[in-house]
Amino acid sequence: MFGFLTDNVSGWVAEAVARQIRHQLLGYDLRRHEEEHGPFRDEELAEARGKIFGPAGTSEGADAA
Repeated sequence: MFGFLTDNVSGWVAEAVARQIRHQLLGYDLRRHEEEHGPFRDEELAEARGKIFGPAGTSEGADAA
């Protein structure tokens, strides 16, 4: 019984760590892109949000990701 519980916790922790690493790597990539190409334009940000969250994407949805 406890093996199942510890497996669930271990899986949850591993996913949380992986999500944090992906988030950090994405941040590094975005900063590097801005250093090379300048800041993102509003149109580029709107297009990216549309691709990620769909046409009804909002800033609240971005916070949830």
